[in-house]
Amino acid sequence: MAEPPLPDDCDARLRRLYDYWRSVHPPSGRLPGRQDVDPAALPDLLPWLWIVDVVRQPLRFRYRLVGTEQVRAMERDFTGRFLDEVHPRFLGSATYPQYVAAAEDAEIGYFRGPPAFHISKDYVAIERLILPLARDGRTVDMLLAITIYYSPDQQRPADTGG
Repeated sequence: MAEPPLPDDCDARLRRLYDYWRSVHPPSGRLPGRQDVDPAALPDLLPWLWIVDVVRQPLRFRYRLVGTEQVRAMERDFTGRFLDEVHPRFLGSATYPQYVAAAEDAEIGYFRGPPAFHISKDYVAIERLILPLARDGRTVDMLLAITIYYSPDQQRPADTGG
């Protein structure tokens, strides 16, 4: 597996989640599934974590779990809701292809830059990591992710693409 597109200066919480995800890969080399992920192993990351169900035919994404920091930043708990319903610009955003690549090709997604969706005006940038999960080791059925939010006074590069 190739190294992720995580820059050296990424938030340590993203790297920690990635390292954990790598550590729970089944010995067969297949993708880990939700059954392999133990939230108790990452208690300090839980507020920033979120999990999305991958629904197929048509391909859609639904929030399954939304950490408390996510709820605070989005100013609402979207658990159980489809991303394209709660974020009207989702399907046309530069972010959408990253979700599709994670779901269809098991690609790891990294992004740093301005948020594509509504979040609290207290934040001007985000850093996000999306990791594919597959119960059967092959077909991605969930995305495990972490998003860190940055206020104007925090020193983070504004945009690295993605």
